[in-house]
Amino acid sequence: MWTCPLCQQNFLRNNQQHACNEKSVADFLKGKSEKTLELFNHFIRTFEQLAELRLNTTKTMISLEHHGKRIVYISQLGKNFIHVVFPFKQLYPDNLCFIKFGQVPGSNQYNHHLRMHAKEDLNEEVLGFMRIALEE
Repeated sequence: MWTCPLCQQNFLRNNQQHACNEKSVADFLKGKSEKTLELFNHFIRTFEQLAELRLNTTKTMISLEHHGKRIVYISQLGKNFIHVVFPFKQLYPDNLCFIKFGQVPGSNQYNHHLRMHAKEDLNEEVLGFMRIALEE
């Protein structure tokens, strides 16, 4: 595991090329609606009840890290929703929570997309996938 001395991000490979925190989490949240901030905070608090997490950023997304590995990405903060991507090692097609899913070309990664419009969207099914993300 390698930690960038400038931004303190953890990476699996030494000297991993990255954006070096061009944006902070606060930058992504700036100007967002009260509804969106409520959904974001609920998602983070719920995930933190399952395990210790660290929020980090990429150029375009907020990532959640567990033991130095990015396990979930918040890719969009809309007016009344948050869009979350779960990158799994296998496809989970039989579910009611993901709006789309598919294999990343040239890899064994399957991205599963969740659009959260209400706190209630974080149901037992989603909690199960959060646990899977922590285990992979």
